[in-house]
Amino acid sequence: MKRIAQTKKRLTLTTPDLVLLSLLAERPMHGYQAKAELERREIRDWAGISRPQVYYSLEKLARIGMIRSLETDEPASGPERSSFETTAKGRAALADALEREDWTTQRDRPPFLTWVALSWQARPGVFQEQIRRRQKFLEREVARERETLRSILEEVGHPYHEAAWMVSLMIEQFKTELRWLKRVAREMRKRGRAKHPDYAAPERG
Repeated sequence: MKRIAQTKKRLTLTTPDLVLLSLLAERPMHGYQAKAELERREIRDWAGISRPQVYYSLEKLARIGMIRSLETDEPASGPERSSFETTAKGRAALADALEREDWTTQRDRPPFLTWVALSWQARPGVFQEQIRRRQKFLEREVARERETLRSILEEVGHPYHEAAWMVSLMIEQFKTELRWLKRVAREMRKRGRAKHPDYAAPERG
């Protein structure tokens, strides 16, 4: 049973696997090209994928028949000479994965939210400074994502594309948090302890 569980875990498609299946469904690429294209698309803004994961996923997907190697004369970095494309099996697996309910029913746990929960223990003045830092960061991100959206619209030629929708959502989320931060900045002097705390009762042994 343990061996079966380990085998199943190895065959489970991770986020890097799914991203690469989608990318290689667009056109064949070798590993260096895939990595460069993911960086151009600012992959770390929307999926956690490192360079080693790209190459690990390529090897894994090829081993289980979800991508296939194509020999090419196209120059590549180092010894890479094989391009990969998504197979019919890989496309079906990707489509199956995109039907999972958990894509739509999970909540993020951003570090800043954790900081807000713990912030009552901060030293005097730190709360105000951190709120200011967060505002500055979000303002930079809004400007950066607006430039990204402009580039996407130039490349795609219309706003009805998943990349445009994704970046516009990120912009709206940042803008919403900026409005919230302004409200908190106005209200922070009213910060107070809970008036009616209801602590969990100790467990009985």
